[in-house]
Amino acid sequence: MDLQEKLNGLPDKPGVYLMKDSSDTIIYVGKAKSLRKRVRQYFGSYGKSSRKVNSMVKHIRDLEYIIVENEVESLLLEQNLIKEKRPKYNILLRDDKQYPYIKVTVQETYPRVMKTRRILKDGAKYFGPYPNATAVNEAIDIFHNLYPIRNCKLNLEKNIGKVRPCLNYFIHRCVGPCLGNVDEKEYRKMIDEILEFLEGRDEILFGELEKKMNKASQNLEFEKACEYRDALQALHVLTEKQVMAHAGKDLEQDVIGLAHGMNEICIQIFFVRGGNIIGREHFFLDNFYHEGEDEIISSFIKQFYSGVARIPKEIIVEDYPRDQEAIEIWLRSLRGTKVDIIKPQRGEKKELLKLVKENALDMTTKYSNQYLRRQRNAIVALEELKDLLHLKELPERIEAYDISNISGVESVGSMVVFEKGISKKSDYRKFRIKSIIGPDDYGSMREVLQRRFLRGLKEKEDEEFTSFSLFPDLLFIDGGKGQVNTVTMVLHELGVDIPIAGLVKDDFHQTRGIIFNQKEYPLDVDSRIYKLVFQIQEEAHRFAINYHRSLHKKSMFRSELDNIPWIGPKRKQNLMKHFKSLDKIKSASEEELLEVKGMNQKAVQSLRNHFQRGEK
Repeated sequence: MDLQEKLNGLPDKPGVYLMKDSSDTIIYVGKAKSLRKRVRQYFGSYGKSSRKVNSMVKHIRDLEYIIVENEVESLLLEQNLIKEKRPKYNILLRDDKQYPYIKVTVQETYPRVMKTRRILKDGAKYFGPYPNATAVNEAIDIFHNLYPIRNCKLNLEKNIGKVRPCLNYFIHRCVGPCLGNVDEKEYRKMIDEILEFLEGRDEILFGELEKKMNKASQNLEFEKACEYRDALQALHVLTEKQVMAHAGKDLEQDVIGLAHGMNEICIQIFFVRGGNIIGREHFFLDNFYHEGEDEIISSFIKQFYSGVARIPKEIIVEDYPRDQEAIEIWLRSLRGTKVDIIKPQRGEKKELLKLVKENALDMTTKYSNQYLRRQRNAIVALEELKDLLHLKELPERIEAYDISNISGVESVGSMVVFEKGISKKSDYRKFRIKSIIGPDDYGSMREVLQRRFLRGLKEKEDEEFTSFSLFPDLLFIDGGKGQVNTVTMVLHELGVDIPIAGLVKDDFHQTRGIIFNQKEYPLDVDSRIYKLVFQIQEEAHRFAINYHRSLHKKSMFRSELDNIPWIGPKRKQNLMKHFKSLDKIKSASEEELLEVKGMNQKAVQSLRNHFQRGEK
């Protein structure tokens, strides 16, 4: 079915649509009250309404859609797909940081306190996010020093009273609930005091620490007193507050301000609880197509609040988000009570919004200045590289390639891209070697370069432009003359004329110099060229190694269970978790197998039949 047929067959129902390019890559995810009306707009006058939409429509070759019950469901599905697929034309929250949370597993009989960067719907309580990861680690250590609670992953529902306690029990850092003789109420009392601290009622814990510090000092135990002092300081960092000029102690709101940079937006968010600013965060969003503020605020709210532990009563913004009503209904479903999105016109909320916006502007200025400094240094390094190698033009776009394997197993290639001396991760590509068997780096490099440039040449011919159609001004290959000669032959056969340089390393595996036109140019480790070349070479190596490890890890996890009917990934995981080894699964009785979560009679019979056939 071609694109026009799909457009004609679109239903007049709410849902989510996915736009795809010629390589079947999802380039945009959107939602609509009416799929038929919304999607068809792109191929009319709306398709030329902005730079972004015009560029996107030129690349659309296919589309899919998913029908949902209502607009709120489509909003939720849209955000899940954007997070998973990270489409090129959606506004994306930069994934350059992920602040930690403190998780308290209150759903367990004997709860634990731990650090996490993921929020799950598992009944636990989450606090954060906290910008200072060190403070989180120190706080959790302090909780365990003050309260002898467990930190093991033991399933106490099944193992209580059946296991030998760990070292923490014997050094009095855990009361040992695994033994089965710990009073649940007394244990919960310790957890409740930690929860009170994390919820902002921190007087009890601070008071307890101050008492212990003073007592240790009076007993001339100065080392111990210093430990309590350091603990107080660490907890103060975690709970750092800035008092506001607000009278309402029940005030619970997030205040969102934004500032425009060159091709990015900085969003600053202040968290107000009980009349105090208890924390703040900043985020950057790419904004190459200069979206309107209503679209930016809408994208930020949907992406940010789909991953936080706590939704406030009010969200203060400088411009109402697109789809405000649907977003408020969605936020209410997350919080459980009403959530208002407010655009203040005057008063204290307006003044606070102004303060947040000033902070966003300050962050944008700092980021822009830092970026410009990096870019200036990179351009100087590129000029020096051009002079060193006697290149005709400044190598503004550099591509670097590396091969990774262990004895020829799971060979992969990496391609990293630097534009004007700065990495462009959106153009990175990885290649799984298909035609070469065994540890043949020359053959592997030949395959990678052929695939890369054949794809680029085809795109140029078909006028379907992606990053493959952008040819570099200089190629860096990890290796010496042999690798350079191999790549030179490949490009010559394809009729592509691009300068090729090899990056060679010394006996200590450190970058030594550049091979170019059969000559080696040694590099001074203090020079700008060396720093740039070293960064590019290490990035290509890192990218290849990470890809190789991910493939190797997947292959290592394959087992005999993978080939058994009715035993899927979840059942396989539950079986291994329950029995710990394949031998124990083989020897397990039917009744024991049925005890495993997710197993039924059909799956058990399939498993037993498989192992019985193997024994014959």
